[in-house]
Amino acid sequence: MGRRRAPELYRAPFPLYALQVDPSTGLLIAAGGGGAAKTGIKNGVHFLQLEQINGRLSASLLHSHDTETRATMNLALAGNVLAAGQDAHCQLLRFQTHQQKGKTKAEKAGSKEQGPRQRKGAAPVEKKSGVETHQEGIELSVENLQAVQTDFSPDPFQKVVCFNHDNTLLATGGTDGFVRIWKVPSLEKVLEFRAHEGEIEDLALGPDGKLVTVGWDLKASVWQKDQLVTQLHWQENGPTFSNTPYRYQACRFGQVPDQPTRLRLFTVQIPHKRLRQPPPCYLTAWDGSTFLPLRTKSCGHEVISCLSVSESGTFLGLGTVTGSVAIYIAFSLQRLYYVREAHGIVVTDVAFLPEKGRGPELLGFHETALFSVAVDSRCQLHLLPSRRSVPVWLLLLLCVGLIITTIVLLQSVFPGFL
Repeated sequence: MGRRRAPELYRAPFPLYALQVDPSTGLLIAAGGGGAAKTGIKNGVHFLQLEQINGRLSASLLHSHDTETRATMNLALAGNVLAAGQDAHCQLLRFQTHQQKGKTKAEKAGSKEQGPRQRKGAAPVEKKSGVETHQEGIELSVENLQAVQTDFSPDPFQKVVCFNHDNTLLATGGTDGFVRIWKVPSLEKVLEFRAHEGEIEDLALGPDGKLVTVGWDLKASVWQKDQLVTQLHWQENGPTFSNTPYRYQACRFGQVPDQPTRLRLFTVQIPHKRLRQPPPCYLTAWDGSTFLPLRTKSCGHEVISCLSVSESGTFLGLGTVTGSVAIYIAFSLQRLYYVREAHGIVVTDVAFLPEKGRGPELLGFHETALFSVAVDSRCQLHLLPSRRSVPVWLLLLLCVGLIITTIVLLQSVFPGFL
């Protein structure tokens, strides 16, 4: 039996590092590039139109935005505004879609040759008779808004950016260990503090204003503005390795399904040093208010490179440095889907198809869809088939039937049993 493979949805002309999905328009936004080196590899942000065609989910290039000499290494999305991490800077971009007027489909295709010829990869989806989500005559425009330097180390580099819950602020972290908070869209700095000794690897903003940061100093910290609230200790109720230091690689907040007012925090822990016989990596779920660990499970010996949480908080998506992609259920941290070496090289970002907006019509009969990008320039699609479940009423009916059948059999074998 051959190795399981994920469908290739799109291939860019440059390495891909960051990924976002716009729920309202269903646009898949992939960014990356070759950087400032004069290698001939471009830098850009590609806006891909997702559509259901003949029962298959496909992507086509709608617009290519040139970022000149700067590769985009991380992205955050707030409505129609993107925050793009480019070297030591954060660049805000605003995109708008509108209906194209006065052009045929053929003319549109001819005028859209701004980037590479798009590749319409496909993932098999159970066919819905007569249903397609192809949107004719859509154009997209992008404008550069404000930009600001966000990292000031000797070798400055912004590693992560995220918006707060109402999109009025964004937080950045990088190699100098400082968290900086900026107003949107002016990018006026409102707060700055040192969060870690060394690089900040990831950060997450909760709706109550709490900020979680993880860094190369092996610490994970919870902040209220610039005041330390607590530090996370994932091994309190989990495995201990006295000779193997671990560091936190990623952190994300997620909703508790069916309890929208509650939050969980999810973190990934990886060995701080590479060993000949690598120890396992771990996933931990935390209470979003007390920040106590709820559950920790091993997620294999492949080093985790990125983490994503689905919109409802039901699923977790993981990518690894060896190119593998996995989907876990958030409640139990049980693995539901896995493709070994889907990319064959480090997975740089993963993102779920949103469950609102155009998400349901694009998803078809599948339970969730995860997109992954990697340094190999490819965007892949990972579909999780719907898990079959038996209705409660049918289970009760079967139980009643089983009881009645048992009574009848006993009565026939032992007359006078009742």
